[in-house]
Amino acid sequence: MHLAILSRNANLYSTRRLVEAAELQGHTVRVIDTLRCYMNVTTNKPSIHYRGEELEEFDAVIPRIGASVTFYGTAVLRQFEMMGVYTLNESVAITRSRDKLRSLQLLSRKGIGLPITGFAHSPDDIPDLIRMVGGAPLVIKLLEGTQGIGVVLAETEKAAESVIQAFMGLKANIMVQQYIQEAGGADIRCFVIGDKIVAAMKRQAEPGEFRSNLHRGGSAELIKITPQERATATRAAKAMGLNVCGVDLLRSNQGPVVMEVNSSPGLEGIEAATGKDIAGQIIEYITRNAAPNKNRTRGRG
Repeated sequence: MHLAILSRNANLYSTRRLVEAAELQGHTVRVIDTLRCYMNVTTNKPSIHYRGEELEEFDAVIPRIGASVTFYGTAVLRQFEMMGVYTLNESVAITRSRDKLRSLQLLSRKGIGLPITGFAHSPDDIPDLIRMVGGAPLVIKLLEGTQGIGVVLAETEKAAESVIQAFMGLKANIMVQQYIQEAGGADIRCFVIGDKIVAAMKRQAEPGEFRSNLHRGGSAELIKITPQERATATRAAKAMGLNVCGVDLLRSNQGPVVMEVNSSPGLEGIEAATGKDIAGQIIEYITRNAAPNKNRTRGRG
């Protein structure tokens, strides 16, 4: 098979591992800088050009689209879909998962466990918004934030009001969430390929920190998840319509709750913590499933 990886940087760990795994399984692979693609949107023969040439045909595309280039990256991916190329994760599913509020609304509709989440526009509604999620302490999140950036823990209601007012004053879109104190600064990253959890790791925040992201200094270790956690993660991936994703869970007193579904999960942390060849399993999934004109948007929303 001839594969394309949409990635801004060929030297990133995840991109390098996917290239290695594809070549090891006998495929040819080309890394393409997403932002250097440009498109001919036409009725009869849509095409993609790259650095002055029309791209050759690919059997499948692996999107590694960063959050900062979601709009352009999904437009490029959509063009591949119009050309009949199989995409590992479809453009609509990626767009759906990148919108934090939309993704939670879709998960809620499927009855999947979530932290109580509030969203409002007017500063007049802040006191009731805080009460809605159970009061302080609570978590305030920028809808556009990634890797723990733009996430604030407000330990008192006065602090929460001040932070929310500040964000609203800057015209930033935020949501307010119940703080799951019993999680103890830890979350679980479940790595989903197809309809299976192929690996899971526990991420633990540094002392004095509540964000467990590895980019924020958190640590990771192998963990055995429960059947309920396994079912929650696979249902969340299906609700987003993603074939490959990372589902982040918290262990709450009411059972597992989903914090986020990541459409472009990193491989370095999960491979190091579990010792599994996740990149190889992704390529194997593509080998089994890729076919011309096979894309279809799964789920609704």
